Amino acid sequence: MRLTKALALINDKRVRDWIYQLALVAGLVVLTIYFVRNASQNMVKAGIASGFDFLWRTSGIDVPFVLTSYTQADNILSLFWAGVANTMLVTVIAIVLATLLGFVLGIARLSSHWLLSTLAGAYIEFVRNIPLLFFVLFWYFGVIAALPAPLDSLSVFGIAFLNNRGLTIPLPDAPANFRWAVAAILLAWLAQWLVAFWARRRKERTGRDAPVLAIGLVLVILVPILAITWASLATRWDIPILRGFNYRGGFVVIPEFVALLAALVTYTAGFIAEIVRGGIQAVPHGQTEAASALGLRRGQILRFVTIPQALRVMMPPMTNQYLNVLKNSSFGAAIAYPDVVSLFMGSALNNTGQAIEIIAMTLAVYLVIGLAVSALMNWYNARIALVTR
Repeated sequence: MRLTKALALINDKRVRDWIYQLALVAGLVVLTIYFVRNASQNMVKAGIASGFDFLWRTSGIDVPFVLTSYTQADNILSLFWAGVANTMLVTVIAIVLATLLGFVLGIARLSSHWLLSTLAGAYIEFVRNIPLLFFVLFWYFGVIAALPAPLDSLSVFGIAFLNNRGLTIPLPDAPANFRWAVAAILLAWLAQWLVAFWARRRKERTGRDAPVLAIGLVLVILVPILAITWASLATRWDIPILRGFNYRGGFVVIPEFVALLAALVTYTAGFIAEIVRGGIQAVPHGQTEAASALGLRRGQILRFVTIPQALRVMMPPMTNQYLNVLKNSSFGAAIAYPDVVSLFMGSALNNTGQAIEIIAMTLAVYLVIGLAVSALMNWYNARIALVTR
């Protein structure tokens, strides 16, 4: 009887699947333990120290572009966080700009205007068949290096200066006013979300519309403009001044950051453009024909009918591209951009020799950020998914 029940359990597909998965996990755990013990024994025999105590040593590494409060006198853990902050900065900005440029190129690719469509198509095909490293080197050595020297800098309204050493911009002496401005902007956006939520529920109950657009223009556009204007006027600025052969004061956006950002944006936008084109073409023609029959203009059809439905198709491949931007930011090491790879796996590894720990921490950073991006995109994809019964 017991044998019969055991055979019945084994013949159950779900039970067999669990058994196979548990066996696979157990095998991976055993294999990992074996490699870790083997590496630890080899390190002890070679006289190589292990552990994470090195993180509290004084770094002594100069970083030319820092968003945190890191200095050479800080420990290596502070250097690690400085590299993570630089990686996050270029990744977030590149994702936003590449998405905007990709949408423009994807829509231009579908334009009925022959020249516009041809130029967009040629750009997309060129980008998709060229390695990213080429773009990084092109922007750094072909574009940034060709800018004039500091003495002949390109002036932007007399307060910012662009040259082959980077972009020097004014820096507020006390950022407290901008913190208040950011808080006001976030509160305004939260208020707009609450108003939209209330208006949607009100329309479901009564059928009456609310002036959501007018309120949104005030809360989403006018309030940020007023807040930033107030903070700018109420703050004392450190204006860059030419002293000797270079500018002093302000904040310098190093050329490595500009080159890496431009490379990531122009490269990724080509792939996002194809995703946008495919998503738009996946929308049934009956939807656009029905919208046209209702009297909607082409721009309105695109905004209110085509794009919302295309987003359901675009989100999964778009997530892959956002993850690629994060991983491709490591190409900044080729031009010495101080990201987590260059600072931690480069400078810190050379100074400490703690290869396993440093590589593990760097991999953990990319893994955690990548999983966070995937979770955020999956949440958004679930919210816009078409719910059917």
